[in-house]
Amino acid sequence: MLAVLCASLLLVAMDATILNVALPSLITEMQPDALEQLWIIDIYGLVLGGLLVTAGAVGDRFGRKLLFIAGFTVFGVASVLAATAGVTDNILQLIAGRVLLAIGGAMVMPSTLSLIRTIFTDPHERTLAIGVWAAVAGAGAAIGPLVGGVLVDAFSWSAAFWVNVPIVLVTLVAAVLLLPEYRSPSHHALDLVSALLSVAGIIAAAWGIKHLAGGFRPVDLAALLVGLAALTWFVRRQLLSSDPLLDVRLFANRPFLAAALATLIAMTAIGAALYLISLWLQYVHGYDALQAGLRTLPVALAALASSLLTPWLLRRIGVRTVLTVGLAALLCGFAVLAAAPQPLGYGAVAVALVTFGIGDGMAITASAAVMISAVRPERAGQAGAVSESAYELGIGFGVALLGSVHTTLFRSEMTGLPAQLRGDDLETARESVGGADHVARSFGHDTEVGHALLDTARTAYDDALTSTSLVSLGIVAVAVALAAVLVPRGFRADSAH
Repeated sequence: MLAVLCASLLLVAMDATILNVALPSLITEMQPDALEQLWIIDIYGLVLGGLLVTAGAVGDRFGRKLLFIAGFTVFGVASVLAATAGVTDNILQLIAGRVLLAIGGAMVMPSTLSLIRTIFTDPHERTLAIGVWAAVAGAGAAIGPLVGGVLVDAFSWSAAFWVNVPIVLVTLVAAVLLLPEYRSPSHHALDLVSALLSVAGIIAAAWGIKHLAGGFRPVDLAALLVGLAALTWFVRRQLLSSDPLLDVRLFANRPFLAAALATLIAMTAIGAALYLISLWLQYVHGYDALQAGLRTLPVALAALASSLLTPWLLRRIGVRTVLTVGLAALLCGFAVLAAAPQPLGYGAVAVALVTFGIGDGMAITASAAVMISAVRPERAGQAGAVSESAYELGIGFGVALLGSVHTTLFRSEMTGLPAQLRGDDLETARESVGGADHVARSFGHDTEVGHALLDTARTAYDDALTSTSLVSLGIVAVAVALAAVLVPRGFRADSAH
């Protein structure tokens, strides 16, 4: 049963990052602009994160197995829609496919963690199962670029979606045969107003943050304010409800709050780092998709090892130490990137990737164990939704917010370009490193113009990556401080409830 849950989780987690190395191939074929590129990558995490709270409540009320099967079916259909966007040459179809993938993933992910809470009643067994779950979640996001690289190298970027279809079919059959059903004894109807408020609030707030990071526009500020207002209204409704969609009083539990914030902040930093490093490997160093994917493998291996070791550490040294050490490892990774000499070399990046994997495995496993143990079994869907909302929103926010910061810094560094660049070529070259590569290709990489443009773009990308790492370092430092302050000394995950 755990294998079925982990197989589905692996697929959903991989889809958050699998396009990172496929993006250059996609850009060459479909030529999306910089904003479309960001949406193709991060719309998945933002929509998925926005729907998880509602999906967790639906699973608790109507059946976690039923929601799991329905969600995975949607995921399979969406994979076909996204994969065929290359045939129709329709970027909007690709983005729509990613949205539908997010809807399916949102139905699947709370079910995996809540079913673990139902199946494994012994605290020690449950913590070990959560360690395996976290290992798969972390490794899935980390090996997404590798799998994407293999598929793109052998076929095309659309293969990153076609690969989902046979796995979905096999997992659906196994789920029908093996998984138990569980429904909450609650007989209250689903609060549709709260559901709409949570989805609209998260997506509107994410939209505002994403666009304001790239420059001020009144419409983006308005979206952020609308999102915050909707989330405030949502919280008030939950406090007054006898059967809330999300029991917001859980956040009064300091370890639960620390775990949620640690997951959100850690994945914000890592999501952006993996995205930017994947592009750095391909555009700055010229690796193909497979070579770039292989060079991101250290983060997956480190995350897998540390996630499996963390349940043992939790029993011996407690949540506070594990959580702060894990987040401190992330801090060290960003410090390495920020302090590395220019031009940035792969050695420093490899060290950073290993520390990212170690920190991610420890922090995410400890956080999930705390959150799932903090609730009664009938509320496990809510805990799963909070954990996975923080995880997916973190990745989405990271790419949106820190990706926009990196883009802004990159543009500011793109000065002194060849005089032959004018009009659309000049604007495209300054927009992104992918755009600069496309323009250089049109002149010829070996020509004086193409060579000068690529040198400028690569230097600008390195400088922007270093500066963005400093921002990420500051963000993770806040998470380290919060974990140290909020989690009591000696606190154990199996005592959260």
